[in-house]
Amino acid sequence: MTYVVTDNCIRCKYTDCVEVCPVDCFYEGENFLVIHPDECIDCGVCEPECPAGAIKPDTEPGLDKWLKVNAEFATQWPNLTVKRDEMPEAKEMDGEEGKYEKYFSPNPGQGD
Repeated sequence: MTYVVTDNCIRCKYTDCVEVCPVDCFYEGENFLVIHPDECIDCGVCEPECPAGAIKPDTEPGLDKWLKVNAEFATQWPNLTVKRDEMPEAKEMDGEEGKYEKYFSPNPGQGD
């Protein structure tokens, strides 16, 4: 099992989860975070820290797409181990449907 970041993170990108991760398995895209599934130790401390509720265990039904997205981009984006401010539009974007299709960017973020 691993945890995955799902579409509600897109254009919110809260980093409360990054700050508590004991193994630094978060990677940063331009407007989204992902978890490297091979590095995640399944501790679950990140899940309750996400204000947007975007982190889920991969055992929940329907998350195959998100496991693939997390695995793919964790190998392309830089590692992020520090908390940063969320995106300016985070509150208004929280809960919007179809964010992956509308807003997802494959571009890397800053990382550490």
